[in-house]
Order: sequence, then structure tokens, then C-alpha cells
Amino acid sequence: MNEMANSGAALTQVQGKEYSRTMQQLFDNCRAAFCSRQEPSSCAERLQALDKLSQALLRQRQQLVRAVDEDFGGRSVAETLQLELYGLLDEIRYMKKNLRKWMKPQRVATNALFRPSRCEIRHQPLGVIGIMGAYNYPLLLTLSPLIGALAAGNHALIRPSANTPHTAKALANLVRGIFPEEFVSVVEPDAGASREFSALPFDHLIFTGSAPVGRKIMAQAAANLTPVTLELGGKSPAIIAPGYDLQKAASEIVFAKFINAGQTCVAPDYVLVPEALLPALVEQMQLCLSQSYPALVDNNDYSRIINAKEYQRLQDWVDQAEQGGAGVLRFNPREESCGVDNGVFPPTLVWGCGQDCSLLQEEIFGPVLPLVGYRDLQDAIERVNQLDRPLALYYFDNDKKRIDTLLAATLSGGVTINGCVYHVAQHNLPFGGVGASGIGHYHGVYSFEAFSKKRPVFFASRWMNTKLMKPPYGRAFAWLIGTLLKRKVSREQLDGYRT
Repeated sequence: MNEMANSGAALTQVQGKEYSRTMQQLFDNCRAAFCSRQEPSSCAERLQALDKLSQALLRQRQQLVRAVDEDFGGRSVAETLQLELYGLLDEIRYMKKNLRKWMKPQRVATNALFRPSRCEIRHQPLGVIGIMGAYNYPLLLTLSPLIGALAAGNHALIRPSANTPHTAKALANLVRGIFPEEFVSVVEPDAGASREFSALPFDHLIFTGSAPVGRKIMAQAAANLTPVTLELGGKSPAIIAPGYDLQKAASEIVFAKFINAGQTCVAPDYVLVPEALLPALVEQMQLCLSQSYPALVDNNDYSRIINAKEYQRLQDWVDQAEQGGAGVLRFNPREESCGVDNGVFPPTLVWGCGQDCSLLQEEIFGPVLPLVGYRDLQDAIERVNQLDRPLALYYFDNDKKRIDTLLAATLSGGVTINGCVYHVAQHNLPFGGVGASGIGHYHGVYSFEAFSKKRPVFFASRWMNTKLMKPPYGRAFAWLIGTLLKRKVSREQLDGYRT
């Protein structure tokens, strides 16, 4: 550890109490370095940090892609490049383009009573940001919050997911090559480190993962009154309206559901379709699957399940549905051998599930898609609202009135109309859940704001007259308060109000 610290390393892997002490030391170093500054970092310093991160991502992209692939036992290179590396680089470019504007003090209107004084809002860095990444997109969901933290002028301590140890090491190598340890550090995780990490007195903590773990993280953070951003998940529905082109809807849903083998927090978790169209939808989805995945095992475009535990969970849920009488289609066009050993879980369509089936109650987080028939739009809305509020909602319809009805009657983290997941890629839209699917937002300017203190500043004018607002309260004050209340008040009434 001493050798690593002397070389500016940001990688820590120790166990038990020694682990906690080392993590605490990393945090203390970050906090001390931040507090030693006389003023917040300049725009030029923040742009330089973002530049370094961008250049390192490009320079080490092969190592990063290889690490993710190794953690998954087979992860589509195209998906890692498109959904993670490109997303990060594009976000950095957007931040750099707008950062100077965001950092400028923002003038806001002053209440009439206090004019000609002026008001403004200044965004100031919070301090040390804790970032807890997720395994499904271990680069994007770890470094995207870091981009926002750097743009806002903070220091950061990062804990990647314990399920992606190779990516954690690659991230640590990347970070220690461009940033001092007291500026940004990566704590290489072990399975029991979440509690110790979230118990540190961060100035803001962001966690991406499941709702059960999110509750524990929030409880730990509460002891320090640490504000949290929780990016969770839930059962994100895709709803197909009567008359909408089934082929188009199936193409969008299949793409969004089966990228990364369904291990995407905003993937469609179930599909609601008019009852009479359910068989036709199954047929269209089979066709889309055959075009996208002509093979599974012998196909570098189809990703693997992260580990045996998650694989077995998915298999158990499908078996439960099948034993309960549901129809199940396991898409495997070449009848390849798929199992826990190779991590290949076939795209699976399920219909006719009982409402108490795990596939309809729990977030699936894998390549299994339940299809549910509905009677009318109101029935679909009621089915969505029976469950916790989801992270995303997808609706396929060309009828504006029905679209407005659905948007008004449901609540979710985000929405894409006539497509899936695209709202997440928009810089000017906040990303975040609501209720059980998350707390807080980030992406773009919302990241900058999430990791900044919106500091209100009032500049009192020498011409501001507040004499009438101060005791002793006489007839002049009675006239003033009567004017403000738009009700005449006498000096005698002021005393009378007491009784």
C-alpha cells in the first residue's frame, strides 16, 4: 500500500478493518485537499480535468473494452463502444461546450419591496462526491457521475461494482494515470465494502443499482445527513396502442430489451399489447430476433449474463412461469448449448403469466420479456399504476389525445414515445427515477446542478429603504402592511390583533 500511495495510486484492495481505515484515509485526503483551496476551481481547471479524462478513455479504450468483456465472460464490443465509451465522450464534449455558461452567476428577479437591490445564484462545488457504480454498464455508470462531479469542481471517491473486478482495476489504472489520489480515487471493491463506503461523510453520494441495496445505502448515508442520488430501476412497461405498426414496435422493443442481454435498468421489463394482437406480436418479435441474433453462442453481438447467480435467478423465474401454465418461447435459432457454464441465456418471450408470477412482480434485469394482453387503454394504465413507479415508460401510438391521456395518468422516471431508451441519451433531459425507481436526477446540466450548491446571494442596495419594516411599528408601518396585504390596517388594529 505504501508503494502504491507514493506513486499516486488510487487503487485499494484490503479486507476488514484495514480496508475501512484505508478507505477512510482516501476520503480524508480528498476532503483535506478540497478544503485547502482558497476558492473553487476555475473553469480552465475543470476543462483540463475533463480533457484528461477524455484523452485517457480514448487512449485506454482497448484495455477498458477487454476488461468489461472479461467480467461478463463475453460482452458485445459494439455495445461497450456505443453505449459506454461513446456515451462518456459525448457527455464530456457537451459539458465542455456549456460549462463556462453554467458557471456564470445567474441573475434572478428581486422582490419589489427590496428593489433596487439584486439577487443572483452562484453554483459552488459541494466537496467530495461518493460514486457507487453498477455492474451492467460498469464504465458508463461509474464515470458519467464523475464527469458531472468534475464539471462542478468537486473531488471524488469511486467504488465500482464488486461484480466487475477487472473493470474496477482498469478504471483505477485509468484514474491514477491522470489524477492525483487526493483529487480522484478508485476504491477497488470487495463484496462487503458498500456499507463502509456509504457510511463515509460525503458531501453527496450517488448510487446506481437495485432498490433493496439502495434502501441500505440511503440508511447508511442518513447517519451523516449525506444527500443521495439513487438511480434504481423497476418494471418499466412498453405499451402498444391499438392500430400501431406492430413491426415497428417490435423492432424498437427487441433492440432495447436484448442489448446487453437485458441487463439494462431502462430496458422494457414487460409489454402491454391489445389482447387480440398478442399472437401477432410474438410472431413479429421472433422475426426481429432472427434478424438481430442469427446465433447466440457463436455471436459476438450477444452479451452474456454477469454471473451464475443471476443466470440461475432468471432460469428459476422462467421455470416458475412455465409451471404455472404460461407460454414460453426460448429463442435459439441454431439450437446451441446455452447454460450457466457459458453465460448465454436465450432471448425468452413469456405470455399468459399469473399476476403473482415473479416475472410480473420483480424487475427482471435479463433477456426475458413477459407479454401481457390488455382490454383497453384504461386497463393498461391501471396495470402500470398497480406497480411501483418505474424508471422508464414506453408508449407506441400516433394518437396525440391518447398519448396525453397516458402521460397524465401515469408517473415514471422518463418516457420515450414510439421508441425505447432514447430519452436517456438526451443531454437536455434529466435522467432519474421517482418513488421506488430512484431519487434525484443527473446528466448534462442536471449533473452540474446535482453536484453543486445553488448558493443564493442578495446584494443590498444603498437605496433600499427598510426603515418602515423595523420596530417600533407605528402608523407608517400600518400603512405599509395594509398596502402589502391590500387590506387597510390601522395602528390600533395592530394592537387589537393580539386579542
